[in-house]
Amino acid sequence: MKSLALETSKIIAAIDDGIGWLTLNQPEKRNAISLEMWQGIGDALEAFEHDDEVRVVVVTGAGGKAFASGADISEFDQRRANAEQRKEYGRIAARGNHWLGALTKPMIAMIRGYCIGGGLAVALNADIRFATRNSTFGIPAARLGLGYDYGGLAVLARLVGPAVARDMMFSARFLDAEEAQRVGLINFVVDDESLEARVRDYALSIAANAPLTVKAAKASVDAFERYSMTEAAKDVAPLIDACFDSEDYKEGRRAFKEKRDPVFRGR
Repeated sequence: MKSLALETSKIIAAIDDGIGWLTLNQPEKRNAISLEMWQGIGDALEAFEHDDEVRVVVVTGAGGKAFASGADISEFDQRRANAEQRKEYGRIAARGNHWLGALTKPMIAMIRGYCIGGGLAVALNADIRFATRNSTFGIPAARLGLGYDYGGLAVLARLVGPAVARDMMFSARFLDAEEAQRVGLINFVVDDESLEARVRDYALSIAANAPLTVKAAKASVDAFERYSMTEAAKDVAPLIDACFDSEDYKEGRRAFKEKRDPVFRGR
C-alpha cells in the first residue's frame, strides 16, 4: 500500500491494488467535515484522478461509528455565521466539492454508522454506496435553520425522487439502512464484519474491467444527471441566503451547542 502525503492528518489517502482509499479521519467528532478536511479531500481526489494506477476510489470514515456526521458545526460561528460567510466557506470548500464531482473514475462510499448532512452529501457524490445494517442517514438542516444548496438537493431528489426528498428535508428525520436501501439512497446493505471485504472485492472487480468503458459509462450517466441544472436554480439562491442571515439560524446553532430543542420563529 502506498500512502499519499497530505497537508492534513484529518484525511488519509492511500493506493492499494488499483484502489484509491480516502478516509475521513476526525473520529472524535464522528468525522464531521472541517474546512481543513475539504482541502484534503480535494488534494487526495486530484492525486487519484491523475494517477493511472488508480482505477476506482473508495471513500470511508475512521473509527467505525460514522462515515461523516455532517459539517463541523464548531466552525460555524466563526466561519459560517451568515450568507456572506457562507459564500467564503463555500469558496474554500469548493476544491473538495469540485473533485467530488469532477472525478472521472468510479467512486464507492463505504458507510458505517452516521451518514448525516454534509456527510450524506459526500456519499451522494459516490457512484455506488455500501452501508452496514446499523447505518443512519438524514439531512437535519431544518433543525439548524440553515439552507441546503440546490445542487445537493437536486442530486438527492434525482436519486430517491421528489417525494422522499421532501420528506427527508421537511421532517429532518433519520432513515435506517433498510429504509435507505428501499428508497434508493444506498445500493447494498451488508453485515458490519463483512463490509470492507465486500467493498474491496467489488472495487477490484471494477478495477479489472476496461477503464475506458467504465469512464465513458460514468461520464454518460453523470451528463444525464446534470440535465436539471437549469436557470430556475437562480431563484433558489436568495432563499438559501435568507436562511443563513436569519435569527432562526442563530437559534439553531445556539440550541445545538446547548443540547436543547430549537425554537424557530420564521425570521
